[in-house]
Amino acid sequence: MGKKAKRYTPEFRRQMVELHRTGRSYAELAQQFGVTSWSVRYWVKQADRDRGKGDGGLATAEREELTRLRRESRKLLQEREILSKAAAWFANESTATPKRSSDS
Repeated sequence: MGKKAKRYTPEFRRQMVELHRTGRSYAELAQQFGVTSWSVRYWVKQADRDRGKGDGGLATAEREELTRLRRESRKLLQEREILSKAAAWFANESTATPKRSSDS
């Protein structure tokens, strides 16, 4: 089994970003607070994107919207597939030979 990723609170992440902006290095923060320097670097980069000053990547709100839209799209595709199969089934049923009633 792989390692489970450690989750940090948004407040902790904001504090790491602010500490970095005061001049502390990624490595220094990583060593002092027990996080990886990559994590701190990523949080700083994402905070810059959220402020509109980044490398052009998605801001947090945009990333959340994209995730929501992908989930909604996946659901709509599943619903369309179900409706298509149901329509085919009903079409097959309606073309089946009807039962004859005895008219005497």
